[in-house]
Amino acid sequence: MSTTYKNVFKQGAISSEFIGESIAKHQSKTTIGAHNIFLGQVRADVIEDKKVAAIEYTAYEDMANKKFHDIREATFDKFNLTCMHIYHSLGEVKSGEICLFVFVSSPRRKEVFKALEYVVEAIKADVPVFGKEIFEDQSTQWKVNS
Repeated sequence: MSTTYKNVFKQGAISSEFIGESIAKHQSKTTIGAHNIFLGQVRADVIEDKKVAAIEYTAYEDMANKKFHDIREATFDKFNLTCMHIYHSLGEVKSGEICLFVFVSSPRRKEVFKALEYVVEAIKADVPVFGKEIFEDQSTQWKVNS
């Protein structure tokens, strides 16, 4: 029997409107004392004298959605959280745009700091999402996680 996991992928950049709407949904919850947000943004790195213009993200989507689910469950087991959102881009995201959005809420502020770092480090280490850097001259190379 196969399990279907929540799809955390958004096509293209994650917009500020989407981020704002996601956060606004939690403003009326009186049991929350703290929120913490991580926004991963595509950097215009210069590599071997070539500037990154965009990153094209690809993933093994079923496997990646399961990994995101597992990270979410492990985080809720480890920390006292009220809610968590994780979204990652697929497709091309230009330099300066958001490609990863993680949002955690808890009754206490210390929990959100520890939980957010735990989540982001787990994503970078365990989720099969790959980025191909696209340079201004349209040449490409596979991104090294940093």
